Amino acid sequence: MVVAAGADLFAGALAAQAVPVTRVDWRPPLPGTADDLTRVLADPRREEANRIAVSRLLAAGARLVAVRPAREALGLEPGRFLHAGPPIDWEHASGPMRGALVGAMLFEGLAATPEEAERRLARGEAELTPCHHHNAVGPMAGVVSPSMWMFELEDPVHGGRSWCSLNEGLGKVLRYGAFGPEVIERLHWMASVLGPLLSTVVRAHGPVDIRAIIAQMLEMGDEGHNRNRAGTLMLLRELLAELIECGAPAGAVAQVVRFVSGNDHFFLNLVMPACKLALDAARGVPGSTLVVAMARNGTEFGIQVSGTGDRWFTGPAQVPEGMYLGSYGPGDANPDIGDSAITETAGIGGFAMAAAPAIVRFVGGEVRDALDATRRMYEITLAENPAYQVPVLDFRATPTGIDVTKVVRTGVLPQINTGIAGRVAGTGQVGAGLVTPPAQCFTSALGALARDAPPLG
Repeated sequence: MVVAAGADLFAGALAAQAVPVTRVDWRPPLPGTADDLTRVLADPRREEANRIAVSRLLAAGARLVAVRPAREALGLEPGRFLHAGPPIDWEHASGPMRGALVGAMLFEGLAATPEEAERRLARGEAELTPCHHHNAVGPMAGVVSPSMWMFELEDPVHGGRSWCSLNEGLGKVLRYGAFGPEVIERLHWMASVLGPLLSTVVRAHGPVDIRAIIAQMLEMGDEGHNRNRAGTLMLLRELLAELIECGAPAGAVAQVVRFVSGNDHFFLNLVMPACKLALDAARGVPGSTLVVAMARNGTEFGIQVSGTGDRWFTGPAQVPEGMYLGSYGPGDANPDIGDSAITETAGIGGFAMAAAPAIVRFVGGEVRDALDATRRMYEITLAENPAYQVPVLDFRATPTGIDVTKVVRTGVLPQINTGIAGRVAGTGQVGAGLVTPPAQCFTSALGALARDAPPLG
């Protein structure tokens, strides 16, 4: 019997000569990480720390309890904006991030023209902070301004709260960096009609169990990141009676129903804060190597780890590979952007692509690629989430809890499926595809964990 690792050439030659061969899928750790890896793996706190962090993640609940404007929910004041990803300033912001900030200035009445908005932003007249620093998440550019309405979720198990803006739909929308008149007009309608109506409806209905809807939608062909069709329709069904009976004008009710039912991504903005709640519950466990956030601002990709507090470990954001709309192509694409990778961090989205093989029509590839992506993610995770199951894998639970040490040891990077924003401000969405984080996020995090670990011996 021969055990073979690495390239199949040697194993194939032996097998052709009738020699019994056991193939082992072994890969060396990422370059330059041996010492840090040894130190972290030897940390006596690690096993128990990860057990605690994972148990908190898996136990967390998520209920929609309110819909409120950001100035009320998050205390945002005029001139303060939240954004996706790790911290960034105007000088280093990408095209779609700049476009979204310009649009937010116009929407808030802080500038009369895009040119004036750009000048004021360049002079530092707006304060920019990450959504994650406010227990919030934002898709794509993730820009949140005081007048935007937010979903508010609570975790009844650990007591946490999280927020996310309402989803605008696809195409030329603020989160993809568009800021034309139709974008601003839609935002005003969302602030004057959609937000207040949803607030009234949720208050009349009572808390909505978002975690339960996520579990059901995974069994109905959604994966929770770029496919949320079943989730959106289940939410609408849940709230429809209260919406009809809320006393609003029939025309306004019809507008809301038409908008939500025609926007397959509407539920994404509830999936994201639900995932944020679960991962926030796992934060702050000394010695834990569990990743609790992956986020991108269009320039940098950043991760946070349970055992290293609120520190960001960053690397250059990559351009997704995928399918493009109309005449757009790779040259039109901005590097990866958005907080929506919180879904993969929690074990759905790209980690649950096997539950939604139709997703390949949106992000590219074949059905086999979706199945392989989910199977590969089991190699780098600490657990499986029994709440979220994949029918085509015999209802196996989704791979959950990215482990820094497993990523570094295997070289397997987390799989993310994502929309693609145009690199030029104002363009909007140009496609959708697949992407992975830069490896240096994980090697940097490993180095920090190694420095925090007790001395060997």
